[in-house]
Amino acid sequence: MTERPRPNALAWLWLTLGLIVADQLTKWWALVALQPAETPHPVIPGFLYWTLTFNTGAAFSFLADSAGWQRWFFALLAVGISGVLAVWLARTPRGDWRTSVPLAMIIAGALGNLIDRVYAAKVTDFIQVFLGSYPFPVFNVADCAISVGAAGLILFSLFQSPAKKP
Repeated sequence: MTERPRPNALAWLWLTLGLIVADQLTKWWALVALQPAETPHPVIPGFLYWTLTFNTGAAFSFLADSAGWQRWFFALLAVGISGVLAVWLARTPRGDWRTSVPLAMIIAGALGNLIDRVYAAKVTDFIQVFLGSYPFPVFNVADCAISVGAAGLILFSLFQSPAKKP
């Protein structure tokens, strides 16, 4: 008698798709509603602002001043990382949401910013947070998905209950 295969976590890619759509729609809104180099638009004064900027590098504008090769480097990196994480999802049981949700979020963020890199050669950022008087670098929904997903993977792995012994 053959055993039915257990459902894997690839179904969580619907979350990935939803986050990519949200990322692209909010970037489209930012491009239509905001102008670069304008005074930030307060959403929650003293804390949250809309500020349109563009990034040709990676997080915190890493390698943004390079000659252009970084566009394709980060594009390939996003594809590679997304592929590895998709394989991880395929090997994860569908019910393991503590692993699946963060992986789906990281894939969404990587692919959301990949779309910008491929089509515009730069990533659109528009969310700016101030911590006191310190301005955090401007970011977008894809960046949030990557950050929250990575934090979730770390936190859930730290507080995971020990595996049951046979």
